Amino acid sequence: MSRRWTFLAGALVTSALLLTSLGLSGVAASSPPRPTAADAPPGHAMALSTASSPEDPDGDGYIPANPPVTGVTPSTQDPPHRYFHEFQATCAVSHTKPDDPIVYPQQPGKSHDHTFMGNTTTDATSTTASLSAGGTTCKAPGDLSGYWMPTLYDGDRQILPIGPQVIYYKAGVTDYTSVRPFPKGLRFVVASPMQSADEFRHHPGFVEGWECGDSYFNTEFPATCPNRADVQLNIRFQAPSCWDGTYLDTPDHKSHMAYPVVKPGTNDNICPAGHPVALPMIEFKMAFPVNGDMSRVRLASGPGHTFHYDFFNAWDDRTLKALVDHCIVGGLQCDARGYDETHPEAGAALDANYRLP
Repeated sequence: MSRRWTFLAGALVTSALLLTSLGLSGVAASSPPRPTAADAPPGHAMALSTASSPEDPDGDGYIPANPPVTGVTPSTQDPPHRYFHEFQATCAVSHTKPDDPIVYPQQPGKSHDHTFMGNTTTDATSTTASLSAGGTTCKAPGDLSGYWMPTLYDGDRQILPIGPQVIYYKAGVTDYTSVRPFPKGLRFVVASPMQSADEFRHHPGFVEGWECGDSYFNTEFPATCPNRADVQLNIRFQAPSCWDGTYLDTPDHKSHMAYPVVKPGTNDNICPAGHPVALPMIEFKMAFPVNGDMSRVRLASGPGHTFHYDFFNAWDDRTLKALVDHCIVGGLQCDARGYDETHPEAGAALDANYRLP
């Protein structure tokens, strides 16, 4: 396997994602050459990107943050324990398209089919500016971000999540007070359509795998699920939450991000030194209305173990900061308004219309 495909992001990821690594020093030093068809792992078909984002004018795959975040060291503080430090972004499906503005920018139809949530305009030509001018299916109008994942099929029939889906924004590090909002334009891919079943099962973002009824931790789709109205196919999967502070995107769409690591001699989670900036940890919690005979269920990217998803941040800056500060830094368990019903005295970050008061 070519090392171009496996530019890993942190020490914890090393044992979970792919087989080799370029190391962090390669991020700033030089741009890796674009992959060739020979680099695709056996058994996986993945078209090559032949264009770059308009936000990457030199086409090297690196989109620098402006300004970068410098002078940060991973926080080792242990603030007062709070069981929760999160809020929900509840967003419904908006459309499906064989597009991916992160992996295949400016190349309509080149990707496998994706199910898009959040921003209603997301397509192959999307940029930070176009998303910021778009609409959204999220409850909070300030969340103009794009969220997408491979479309699920039962045979040739699309199976789309119904109604708002829960996308958690959590603290991935012990020092929840160190978490700061995503920078506008940050984008990344979580997991990979080319990963093996073993890589999927041992991925640091793996929570419960595919589950339905009383069947949990499945790497592939269960052969059958209880045929009841209350049973759906579910998955939960977490994203990396530590940022290098330098790039909004990198050639593999992962290396600028890393999962937290355990501080030696403790049970505390901290960001690794090469990715010291703590951001919210996104967790997809998706529910697909399918059960019974699952023998024909598949993803547009392949079997169940090819599940992955993409995130492109286009939140209104002030709205995102209000939710992060109130709910994550404040140690609350918030809904999409930034309200924790177990702590009503804390109030809400947003008004009844999910907007800044």
